[in-house]
Order: sequence, then structure tokens, then C-alpha cells
Amino acid sequence: MNDRDVVDLRSDTVTRPTPAMREAMAHADVGDDVYGEDPTVQRLEARVAELVGKDAAVFVPSGTMANQIALLLHTRRGDDVVIGEGTHVATFESGAAAAWSGVQFTVAGKGGLFDANDVKGALKPNHMVYPRSSLVVVENTHNRAGGRTFPEADVRAIAVVARGAGLALHLDGARLWNAAIARGRSEAELAAPFDTVSVCFSKGLGAPVGSALVVPSARVAEARRFRKMLGGGMRQAGVLAAAALYAVEHHRERLVEDHRAAKDIAEIVGGARGASVEASSVETNIVNVDLTAPPERVVAEARRLGVWVSAIAPHRIRIVTHLDVSREQARSAGERLARAIETATRTATEAT
Repeated sequence: MNDRDVVDLRSDTVTRPTPAMREAMAHADVGDDVYGEDPTVQRLEARVAELVGKDAAVFVPSGTMANQIALLLHTRRGDDVVIGEGTHVATFESGAAAAWSGVQFTVAGKGGLFDANDVKGALKPNHMVYPRSSLVVVENTHNRAGGRTFPEADVRAIAVVARGAGLALHLDGARLWNAAIARGRSEAELAAPFDTVSVCFSKGLGAPVGSALVVPSARVAEARRFRKMLGGGMRQAGVLAAAALYAVEHHRERLVEDHRAAKDIAEIVGGARGASVEASSVETNIVNVDLTAPPERVVAEARRLGVWVSAIAPHRIRIVTHLDVSREQARSAGERLARAIETATRTATEAT
């Protein structure tokens, strides 16, 4: 199959810089960011802080580093952190929280989302035999839950409970840009209840690398120290910051196109024998598909037809739309994926 016919839907991290983004990178003003002298990094950090409605931002290489710095800022070793089921900070960051912050996690709710009562139930008693509850982490959108957006009323109620118990709040907003588009709200409105916020430039926005941790001004120096400690001190980082800044200014509004493409795929694939997906639950650019056939068979068959997807659970695959896939390509990919699911389902049935 011609490479041009391949549609890669494994993640929104697979995008390549657009020509205009490459142009911005090529002409970026740079300096040594460890010395605080890179003007493009400074512009990016100021713009992100403005969009998220906080004092300041720190540019970091990855979302994992942004989240881990937040844990270091808000917790002490042995603390307990309240999270949703399947949250990125505990599931997809290579055990970094145990290695660096030395914290443990308590899961609240089911399916990634939770409410104030779930938080109340997750808090540890204030006694020396228990770990100290110190932080609540909300992921919006929630990757594992299929790009679900976190209800604003629940976030506000969670914040009331957390504040009352003396806990800090961190928002893993790697795809906050998607949540803002889906909810018709600004990033600042969705981030308002939180002390710190991480955002990613290399997912839906299509930059080649980079995230930011948005923090109160009083904690910027501490956050930068932790960034250096974790190996995130970059020198002429303006080349990377220019790509992120271009993405922030030019690729946020177009996320609605990815959301529509995801809906299209969900509707097509949901009609395949052996597949289960509720198109009405697809809010952003991620589609989870439950299968009767082994996911590995579906992934292999889909790849043979030129569609790349990921197996993420024993009976589930994940599809992620992004700026390198047009709506027309998404529909074509959905049709091929539906055929792949039906073929894998038939083969699995015949083998039993």
C-alpha cells in the first residue's frame, strides 16, 4: 500500500510540523533559557499563562515532566494523591510519581471522572497511621476515558471539598485545548479552580515537542529548579517554543474539525459487527471501541488495510484524530477499520 494512503490514528502525537510551523522555527529568536534569556520561550510562557488565566508558565519538554513538577510542588514523600481511574499521571508516566515524589494514589469514581462525594470518600483520616492527603488531580480531557470532558459543576464542587480539607488542586490539561472547544468555554474558565495546570503542545495542537506547567508567580523559581533537577533545562529552546507558539495561535480553533472527524469514525465503526461504540459519548478527538475479537487481530488487519490504531485494553482499541487527517480521510479510515473489525470478528468466531 502506498504510504500516502496510510491513515495513522494511533495518537494525536504523530503529527508533523506544518510548513508554516517549520518557518516559524527556522526564524525563531533564541537565547539560553537556563539563564532565562530565550525571548521566544518567554513569549510562549507569557501567552500560555494569559490563556490559562494564571500568573506564569514554565516551558518543559514533556507533559510527564509538567505533571511530575506539579507533584513535587504540592506533595511530600509518603503523601496520598486523589485521582480518577486511569489518570495519566499514575498510568502512563513510567512510575515517575513513585520514583520522584514518593507518593501513592487513591482512585476516586469510575471511568476517569469523579465528583465531590467521591473525593470525600477518598480522603484519608487525619491520623498518623494514614498517609497525608495533599492533592487532587483532575485530567481534562480524560485520555483513558475516550477524550471525555470533565463537568464544570463537578470540578467546582471538588474544589470546595479539596480547599476545605487543605488539599491543592492540579489540572492535567494536556488536552485542555480540546476541552475548551468542546465545552465552548475558555481555557482560563476551565482552569480557574486549580493551583497548577499542565498543557501540551505536541498532542492536538500539532507541535513536535513540548508542554508547559502554569503556576502562581510565587512558585515559578521552585518549578524551574525542579525542571532542572529532572533534566528539563534547555538551552536555545526558542526553536521548539516557536513551534509551540505557532500551534497555540493557529491550531486551537481548528480542533473542532478533529472532533467532527472522530464523530464520523465512531458512527461508521459503531455499525460494524463485533464493535461497540456510542457515538453520542464521543466529545472530542478520541474514540474508544470495544470489540468481541482480540484487539491485536483488529490492529493487524486494520494495518494491512492502511489504518493504524492502538490496542489499549484486552477488548478495546483507541482511535485519535488530528490535524494530519482530513475529515474525508477519517471517513475512509473508518470504513476500512469497520471492515477490519468484521474480518477479525469472523476469523475469531470461526476459530472457536
